[in-house]
Amino acid sequence: MKHPWRTIESVSTPEGLLELRQRGEGDFLITLGPTVLMNSLAHRSEAALGQLACAPVQGREQPRVLVGGLGMGFTLKAVLDALPPDGRVEVAEINPVVLEWCRGPLAGLTQGAANDPRVTVMIADVAELIRAAAQDKNAGRYDAIVLDLYTGPHAATDKLNDPLYGQRAIERMRAALAPQGVLAVWGENYDAGFDKRLSRAGFSVSTRRPGRGGLRHIVYVAQLAVHQEKKNARQALTKGGCSV
Repeated sequence: MKHPWRTIESVSTPEGLLELRQRGEGDFLITLGPTVLMNSLAHRSEAALGQLACAPVQGREQPRVLVGGLGMGFTLKAVLDALPPDGRVEVAEINPVVLEWCRGPLAGLTQGAANDPRVTVMIADVAELIRAAAQDKNAGRYDAIVLDLYTGPHAATDKLNDPLYGQRAIERMRAALAPQGVLAVWGENYDAGFDKRLSRAGFSVSTRRPGRGGLRHIVYVAQLAVHQEKKNARQALTKGGCSV
């Protein structure tokens, strides 16, 4: 017989009541109002997201990765496991209490990933960090951007103006990525429109449904194609008064 859920902490947010619950040793839930955001016993797609995002960049020198959404830390743990010792990870988490949970009662789930010296956690909107990186020509680019947010792309997404999954946001992420950088995105279900928007922006796109049987979420892995990078370089030279 399973133990009843025990609420460890509740925090009011603009979206509703955010709660951390536990039963037994390693069984945790994070809920927002009536919605279960994540369960510590079901995280295979989050782990796959981190692994797939970093596989193409793990051989680079000092790879830099941006993770949007901390959650219980499973995606971050997978990113850290895939990166070399000199890798750097920036995490954008909008709710400071989630960081407290990952450094406190949830730390044992990921061997303290949020406390890893390679990690910098910022209490910030990941869309704003991407916007700033895309606009600052002197800023370092990310080798990978990983979006692990409970509102993934879906059919009702604003195709142009959604701050993360619309065409303009995808263009900003492309500008924030290093050459042949990777954009990896978690989603509840496959959204053909999002896939097309990624391709339209010059990414080569593949999708995965990790695991077998049961509820299988989707992971988009998009890498900037070499021909698109060359096109961007030609456009930059042309705007500067040069011809190619």
